[in-house]
Amino acid sequence: MATLSDETLRKILVQIQQTVVQSQRALNISRQQVAAKERERRILQLTIEEISSLQSDVNLYKGVGKMFMMKDLTDDINNLNKKAKYLEKQFNDAQGQLRDIFQSVPNQ
Repeated sequence: MATLSDETLRKILVQIQQTVVQSQRALNISRQQVAAKERERRILQLTIEEISSLQSDVNLYKGVGKMFMMKDLTDDINNLNKKAKYLEKQFNDAQGQLRDIFQSVPNQ
């Protein structure tokens, strides 16, 4: 079995260390993104629950700059549901990225 020179071993070690550092950074970023999307999804879910519990004759207003505009209840609920689905898709994508990172990290 051929032995590798010290310089070659050092280069391999440096490359492995760089890969580990990059993977850890990407993992931390993905975890932060997952946590942020989960928080945002939870806020949307609570908002949808609150709006859904209102009667249909209640006026809703949305803040736009320094004024408020009247919003239709069903439009507001539909928009929130769309946003929740989008965030859920992003959350699932971020989890997929986490799985990819975990699978690509060399065993230590």
